[in-house]
Amino acid sequence: MKQKIAFTLTFLLCSIISFAQQIQMPQASPSAKIAQKVGLTDVTVDYSRPSTKGRKIFGELVPYGQIWRTGANGATVLSFSTDVIIGGKTIPAGQYALYAIPSKSEWTMILCKNTELWGAIGYDQADDILRFSAKPEKLKKKEETFEISFANMTDTGSDLSLRWEKTQVDFRIETQVDPLVMSQIKEYVIDNNTTDPSLLYSAASYYYTNKKDMTQAYKWISESVKDDPKYWTMHLKAKIEASIGEKTTAVETAQEAKKLAQEAGNPDYVALNERLIKTLK
Repeated sequence: MKQKIAFTLTFLLCSIISFAQQIQMPQASPSAKIAQKVGLTDVTVDYSRPSTKGRKIFGELVPYGQIWRTGANGATVLSFSTDVIIGGKTIPAGQYALYAIPSKSEWTMILCKNTELWGAIGYDQADDILRFSAKPEKLKKKEETFEISFANMTDTGSDLSLRWEKTQVDFRIETQVDPLVMSQIKEYVIDNNTTDPSLLYSAASYYYTNKKDMTQAYKWISESVKDDPKYWTMHLKAKIEASIGEKTTAVETAQEAKKLAQEAGNPDYVALNERLIKTLK
């Protein structure tokens, strides 16, 4: 009996050692993860990257008219930290599998709630949260390895670009920045009646950049620089003064901002104020 137990333990130990000593080799389609702040939203993409390896991809390896996992191995997963807008529809924050149905002239892009599938095995259309169309474009240069990237960034959105072989497909991800920023301004600046120069500067800067209430922006920036003038806050004050038609005052403020920038050794803001003064004379 003892010999039998010893044999069994030896067999199990050898099995464990054998399993632990598996040979590590490069993946045929290595995994990748990219992350991008889009507006105020954290967007991540987890996917695998197959290569052409001399094969024809779209229409052969990836058949037209059939569901494709937009990569290899497990499903490609998109994650959003806040609600986003894709294809004109609001998509709640969360994780979604990205699938596609390619064709020569148009692709159907799919966001699916089921992110646990191996590729498209077991895919069920009932799990879709969104389907929308995207136009493929022909690339001049061949992309050997499938790539997903962010492009054409703005303050509120970005394209998500898929490229492989000689085909590129882009679609837009838009985020709702203004409601989030305005809620913060209300909470930190308006409701608290803050005197914090940094918060007042930020609120004034957002109002100026987005062409909101310039009278309110001017009140905030004037309060910000009253006890704590900086070359960047004074420069914003000059720009807001110019926008409300106070050109003479704006020139004086820009000259003061230039002086502060010179004292701080910041040539960029020196030049910014010189250009602003030039436009106002």
